[in-house]
Amino acid sequence: MPRRTALVVALIALVGLACKTDGGGSGPDDPPPATVRGFPSSMVALGDSLTSGYGSCLAPVSCPRNSWSTGDGSRVRSHYRRIAAENPAMKGNARNVSQAGVSVSALPGQASRAAGKRVDYVTILIGANDACRGDMTPVAEFRDRFDAALATLKKAMPRARVLVVGLPNVYRVWEIGHTHKPALVAWRSGVCPNLLRNPTSTDEADVNRRQAFRDRIGAYNGEIRAACAAYGSRCRFDNVASFAFDLNMLSAIDFFHPNSSGQAALAQQTYPGRFTW
Repeated sequence: MPRRTALVVALIALVGLACKTDGGGSGPDDPPPATVRGFPSSMVALGDSLTSGYGSCLAPVSCPRNSWSTGDGSRVRSHYRRIAAENPAMKGNARNVSQAGVSVSALPGQASRAAGKRVDYVTILIGANDACRGDMTPVAEFRDRFDAALATLKKAMPRARVLVVGLPNVYRVWEIGHTHKPALVAWRSGVCPNLLRNPTSTDEADVNRRQAFRDRIGAYNGEIRAACAAYGSRCRFDNVASFAFDLNMLSAIDFFHPNSSGQAALAQQTYPGRFTW
């Protein structure tokens, strides 16, 4: 082959390589990724700061890439990453509409936003803020808002599988942290005052306040379980009340929200493994 012709061929080959997409992306003529039977191909996460990954990126902001549910970062093997490893069709098809700091009153609105685009799989985890601040949300009101959100989801995507995660043992945060000086310093910022205000006090009023918080979390979990049961067979309740964070799973920013290790542990605890419901 003449030298000039060989150079032209080489240049064409290089141009062809340069035009290929990075990171395993598909070109316009490539077939869509295969859907693996039994695994969802799209998902959305609803909830509060636990699901938005607040404080897990060493800053007092939400960090969705570390979310136990839809996170796509390398530090947390989230539900999304686990599913995508089994079903390539899931890649790029996860949304997170959770919001840090919200109570269950925000859940119906999140459900409406989620319903705008149908998905195969929905995760919900919310409720700690309803007990953390001021007058705790009445149990009946909590249930009404939860039911309203589920009704919106069921109407918009009745075939979607819904995972409703109960509240973890938030009371344990006080149990393991009230003798830990860095936690005591962090709690001065006012995080979850119904549980963490006057954390070293043994006065009756403070003990009773903490117990009332614990009882209300338990009551919310009872309603979350019942709401899922009323939804029907497409809803699965995951009771994580026995799941407890250790200090090394909490963000050093506030010693309340889970860090990336805590998010990873929550993902491991709640991942269904098999999507058969």
